[in-house]
Amino acid sequence: MLGESHALVDDFPDYKDKIHSLKHMDVEFATMAREYHSLDHQIRGLEMNDVPTSDEEFARLKMRRVELKDQLYNRIINSDR
Repeated sequence: MLGESHALVDDFPDYKDKIHSLKHMDVEFATMAREYHSLDHQIRGLEMNDVPTSDEEFARLKMRRVELKDQLYNRIINSDR
């Protein structure tokens, strides 16, 4: 859906407490989560406001968001191991 949020706690509601904890206890996780949130906000702004941007740039932003989400998810599920 156009402009839909991809917030980590929305996408991974079962891990809400773990995400919150990792943001406070793991500096690298917190840094990646901030970048992810910033990218998500930027992408939604472009979608919702129909801001002109090149297809390549838009695809690059979305790909980076996917990469970060994968990295964050892996840290979430492996944080107790």
